[in-house]
Amino acid sequence: MKNAKYSHFSGLIKKTGLAIFASTVVLAASVAQAADIKPAVVYDTAGKNDKSFNEAVYNGIMKFGNDTGIAVTELEPTNEAMMEQSLKKFAQRGYSPVVAVGFTMANAVAAAAAEYPDTQFTIIDGVVDAPNVQNVVFKEQEGSFLVGIMAAMASSSGTVGFVGGMDIPLISRFECGYKQGVAHADSSMNVLAQMTGSTPAAWGNPTKGGEITRSQVENGADVVYAAAGGTGMGVYQTAADMGVLAIGVDSNQNYIQPGTMLTSMYKKVGLAAYESFEAAMNGTWEAGFKVNGVAEDGVGAAMDEYNADLVSADMLAAVEAARAGIIDGSIVVHDYMSDNTCPL
Repeated sequence: MKNAKYSHFSGLIKKTGLAIFASTVVLAASVAQAADIKPAVVYDTAGKNDKSFNEAVYNGIMKFGNDTGIAVTELEPTNEAMMEQSLKKFAQRGYSPVVAVGFTMANAVAAAAAEYPDTQFTIIDGVVDAPNVQNVVFKEQEGSFLVGIMAAMASSSGTVGFVGGMDIPLISRFECGYKQGVAHADSSMNVLAQMTGSTPAAWGNPTKGGEITRSQVENGADVVYAAAGGTGMGVYQTAADMGVLAIGVDSNQNYIQPGTMLTSMYKKVGLAAYESFEAAMNGTWEAGFKVNGVAEDGVGAAMDEYNADLVSADMLAAVEAARAGIIDGSIVVHDYMSDNTCPL
């Protein structure tokens, strides 16, 4: 999986300075006949090693390559200006589907999709209204509701925290869902919440994440939920250092600080990339919208060996009851992005 096809992209390297990662394997004849696709992925500027959103996508495409023997080519833009150029270069060279990772890619995907209408584009966590774009979005408020229940039940201080990344409605959706879950478990709880910043730099500032966490802990929080990309690394480290619990996001981050990670609000973004490529391989890829919530197991609270000692039977039962309630409609988690308000 590591034999890079650098010759195909030498011109792109010279022109854009992008880091290119291409992997390929020798295809079995039956696989080659079944799959007439050239899949590719363009990460956002946090890169595929962010231990969060992008890395979850990376794990999904690696699984696809291992399962099918089909090469997936990757690009890691170093700034937002390179995103559109990267997508267009892939389309120009016949790659399809091309997966774009994150809402910051929306404008770039719209431009590339208009210029290359025969290329299939999938954007994860973004929305682009075009006939050749598949939009995969998630009900983050529902997953955040579940981990909010866990935070409230794990807290002994009566105060929990939330550290967001960039101050945008999407992250307010996480915050609002979390607050609703906390209140569902215990309406007397206090939630301290702060965003890291107002620019994309907010996703990669672990020092700031640690500072916010320290402040929240000093003000009583004993569980802190991070929805902040790479900034979350500072949240988890500071929580561990100060002897409180943390909650991860996007991928299962329970392993990062074993013993102090209560859970992680997972979003199956890696599966979204996998399924886009798989559908194209099978001839069933469709543009439009795919919405993944609790009912679709697209979001949830991660349980594994790393947090088993922190999660009580009562906590598990409460989470399962809430899951069932969301699925059957008896619990409705308000979506901040529906009206830019939070009922709490």
